[in-house]
Formats: sequence, structure tokens, C-alpha cells
Amino acid sequence: MNEIIVLGGGMVGSAMAIDLAQNHKVTVADFNPSTLDNLKSKSSEIEIIQLDVTNESDLKSAISPFSLVVCAVPGFLGYQTLKYIIEAKKNVVDISFFPEDALTLTELAQAMEVTAIVDCGVAPGMSNLVLGYHNEAMKIEAFECLVGGLPKVKKWPFAYKAPFSPVDVIEEYTRPARYVENGHIVTKPALSDVAQEEFDGVGTLESFNSDGLRSLLFTMGHIPNMIEKTLRYPGHVEYIQVLKSSGFFDSNPIQIEDEQYVSPLDFTSKILFNEWKLGESEEEITVMRITVSGVNESGNKETIVYHLHDEFATKTRTSSMARTTGYTATAAVNLILNKMFTEKGVFPPELVSNHDGCFEFILSYLNDRGVVYRKETFLG
Repeated sequence: MNEIIVLGGGMVGSAMAIDLAQNHKVTVADFNPSTLDNLKSKSSEIEIIQLDVTNESDLKSAISPFSLVVCAVPGFLGYQTLKYIIEAKKNVVDISFFPEDALTLTELAQAMEVTAIVDCGVAPGMSNLVLGYHNEAMKIEAFECLVGGLPKVKKWPFAYKAPFSPVDVIEEYTRPARYVENGHIVTKPALSDVAQEEFDGVGTLESFNSDGLRSLLFTMGHIPNMIEKTLRYPGHVEYIQVLKSSGFFDSNPIQIEDEQYVSPLDFTSKILFNEWKLGESEEEITVMRITVSGVNESGNKETIVYHLHDEFATKTRTSSMARTTGYTATAAVNLILNKMFTEKGVFPPELVSNHDGCFEFILSYLNDRGVVYRKETFLG
């Protein structure tokens, strides 16, 4: 039996640990004792350890006995944590979605003979897998991914809940958005180009530019048009723009009185933590539409669309975002452990799904867990 350690026991980390524990021996490490206690109450067979991943020696010592590491730490800790894991010569699947370029660790991973699959969630993640798979059989001319996690109950004013830190969400709203148009990388402010989109079972949502292409900008640079946009309920963007334009997302400290200084971003995050915090039993949905269009092997125009509409799993009390993100990652874990993917280096998902059987395995793995992608194909 393989032994796996999951770094981070939050909503997604715990879902991954419980899933993996069905067939593997799993330990979860987290800095917060209450997080660990909560996980232990859900699954007694999972071992828990308290760990500060910023302590290099403690981290490397903790992961030493394990066959594979799953990294689910907050984004601001992700890059350095991944570097430590690779230096410790451990294969790893990462969903920390840090802002740095993971591909800069490729040479290190190759030297350490490590397989590292990064950005392996729902988007980035499944969207990359779809593009990488179809890139093998089509001359792709355009790729679009529309994706969002939404609460089922719309609470004024934001109509939004998150299974992760508000700081990571705010990053989506402040980081400039890059997309590819006519073969050129275009950069616009996040939250720009708001458009109305229709989705079965949900109705009208608004989409806006966000910096979600990440590695695709470089690994799929031959595709002339690529864009990812985030989805929210109508009206959300306006409220966020008010906060952003008013300085609530600024990181530079401001003086309150005398010698007291506070970062507007830290203050805003504290306020929004309770407003945006997704309760463990709070129902939410994940909506995604991936569109790939181009010329197929027969020389015909073809458009392929993948639809995802996933909801909170009442039986297992698992959030949709945890399921759609986490189970993509645990599928990749099994790819490595089953030796279906053995290359050494750092690999975003689009460089995994171009290997025989990998994409089909992940789709089947997700389907077995009730995360179903519906595919449509249009010719001409």
C-alpha cells in the first residue's frame, strides 16, 4: 500500500485525503490543530500531524517516509513548498495555484528525478487536460474556458462563497488578466470585458477576464486564440469594482492614528472572511464550459464543448469545489502511483493528457465519483 501525505487539511485538502484513503495509507499535515481535529472526526483511518511548511527542515523530515506528496497549501506558500518537496526527491501533485511560474522548477525536478504535476484542479486543471488532449488530434484555432464556483443561495451583496482564503480570491480580482488574441498575448485588468452568459440549470451569469491561462500561454503558444473567464452571479463584478476602485485591495499600509498602520487588503480580507466563508454543509455549485475549436484530422472544422454542472454532495457532505478540484488531483496521484505517467520534471496538466490513456483515466476517475463532464461535438 502506498503512503501519501497531504499538505493542507482545508476543505479541498480533506476531500482529497478522504478520497485517497479508500485505497492508500494517508497522512494529513496542517499548521492548524482544529483543522486536523475536524478531519480526524470525519475519517479515523487518516493520520494527522501538525506542521509548519515554511520550516524547511521540518517539512523535509515530515515528508521523508512517504511515497508521494499532495500539496494543498495556500497560494502564497505554494512555490517555496513545492521547491522543498522537489529537493526532498518526492513525487508531487500540487493544487496550491501560486502566482510564480512552476516551470522554472523543471530543471531541479529533472535533476532530482521527480515527477511534479502542478495546477491540477478544475481550472486550471481539467481545462488544461481537455486542451492538451485535443491538441494531439486537432489544429486548434480557439480555446475558451468559462468557470465559476457559486453558492446555491444568493446572499446580498456579493452572492458569493469561497472554499478557500479571501486573499486568494482577491488575487483573481487584482492580478492583470492575460489572454491570447490573433497569436498575441493581450493583458487587461482583471474584472474587464464583462459579458452575460447562459447556463442550463443556473440561468444568466456574468463572465469577466481573469488570469487563468497560466502555463497555457507558453505550452500552447501555437494556438492563436485562448481565453479563460471567471463566472459570478450578475451584479457581483460591480460590487467588487467599488471595493477595488476605493482602495480596499491595496497592500500598502495606511496610517489610522498615531503609530498604528493597517494594510487595506488585510483589513478587507478579515471582513470578507466571514462574508465569503463557505460553511461545511452550505450547498454550492461549480459551473464550467470548455470550448475547443479548430480543424480535425479529416480536415473539417470542428467544435468540441465540455459542460460541467456539479453540486454539493449531500451524501458525503462534500462541497462541489472540493470534489471538482480535489478529485482531479487525486486522479493524477493515481496516474503517478500506477506508473501511467512517469516522466521526470514539472508538468502542467496539458503536458500530461497528451500521453496515452491519461485523459481517459482521469475522466473515468471523476465519473466514478459523480463529477461528470458532458461532451458535445459540432462539425462545420
